[in-house]
Amino acid sequence: MSTPALMNWSGGKDSALALYHALRNPTLRVSDLLTSVNAHYGRVSMHGVRVALLEEQARRIGLPLTRLELPEMPDMALYEQLMRATLAPLQAKGIRQAIFGDIYLEDLRRYREQQLAQVGLEAVFPLWQRPNADLLREYLDLGFRAVVVCVNEKYLDQSFCGRELNADFLRDLPPGVDSCGENGEYHSFVFDAPYFSSPIPFRRGELVRRTYAAPAGSAAPAPPASAAADETEPTPAPSPFDTGFWYCDLLPADEVAAQ
Repeated sequence: MSTPALMNWSGGKDSALALYHALRNPTLRVSDLLTSVNAHYGRVSMHGVRVALLEEQARRIGLPLTRLELPEMPDMALYEQLMRATLAPLQAKGIRQAIFGDIYLEDLRRYREQQLAQVGLEAVFPLWQRPNADLLREYLDLGFRAVVVCVNEKYLDQSFCGRELNADFLRDLPPGVDSCGENGEYHSFVFDAPYFSSPIPFRRGELVRRTYAAPAGSAAPAPPASAAADETEPTPAPSPFDTGFWYCDLLPADEVAAQ
């Protein structure tokens, strides 16, 4: 008999595809969504998407959403403390598994498994080690639609930010860029999915460039090292503090109508 499972929902392509498989897995019963949010700005961590649009995703999925409210640059100790506090009421509801959209970052998977084991949760990875080409073909064939909301300028220039994540976008990626963005090359916002009750209306807003300073004495909860641009040989992941990021602001439908 399946037990309730928690979907770690970023709102992007990988978590959306992982949820698709989790919903079709008879051994899983997805009961809740959990999303990390920058409490200072009211936006999804790393992706920069407004909470209002995150809530529209949850409404169309039909699952309750819990937000992990984080300060702008938490150190790892605070991040883990806040995560445990946020998980506690979900565990009280009977949740025993946590689902992730990770594909092949071994040390990130290890970190998740170790942290969850400390609080009695099992990590589940529906997309683990599937080839990028298979995942992207499935994403397109199933009718998922997403817009790229953040790019790391080490890999992609600002012209990629705000584009729809489709076959044209993938064709235009420069050589050496991971097509799934597993090293943080880009992040996306899914505005339509097979399990959405309807597409999410939005309008593209301004493009904004941001840089980040490393927290004093500690590292922010960014993805650990060990990534593979060619999916075979691991290479160190770049620091998130020595590059710039371009964000495309997305305006929810109510703000579009008000303009």
